[in-house]
Amino acid sequence: MTQLAIIGGTGLTQLSELNIVHREQLTTPYGNPSAEFITGELYGKKIIFLARHGNPHTLPPHRINYRANLWALHQLGVVQILAVAAVGGITPPMEPAHIAIPDQIIDYTYDRKHTFFEDDLTEVTHIDFTHPYCRELRTRLIKAADHANIAITATGTYGCTQGPRLETP
Repeated sequence: MTQLAIIGGTGLTQLSELNIVHREQLTTPYGNPSAEFITGELYGKKIIFLARHGNPHTLPPHRINYRANLWALHQLGVVQILAVAAVGGITPPMEPAHIAIPDQIIDYTYDRKHTFFEDDLTEVTHIDFTHPYCRELRTRLIKAADHANIAITATGTYGCTQGPRLETP
């Protein structure tokens, strides 16, 4: 069972250091995911990689089938996801190439399905979004960056905008 997946965003459609073991196309109750799922070994760890925008990079953000991507990763046994995104920053330290590991999110998107819990329910399912990011994975990432002497911002709020437009300066 693979427990970790990396979802690559713009600029990250493949991992050059990934020793590929298996490629798999999946179909879900929510349709087709963005790309094939690539299972491999990265620096001694088994992972699954998914190119969020497809490979080649052809899916704009508002056309990504997020539910299919997550459903398929769950089917593959993934319990933690590291999603990489090329985004803009609104404070001077958030310059290009700076790494931030957010702890909160504001979702400004619209016309997207935001849940798996909407049809044929026997009761309403509420999702606690107090801590939207995995504390354990965030801690591991922060410790790894510190160990590798990589400057990061360890807290912050990710504002997800409605693509394909990018943020303002």
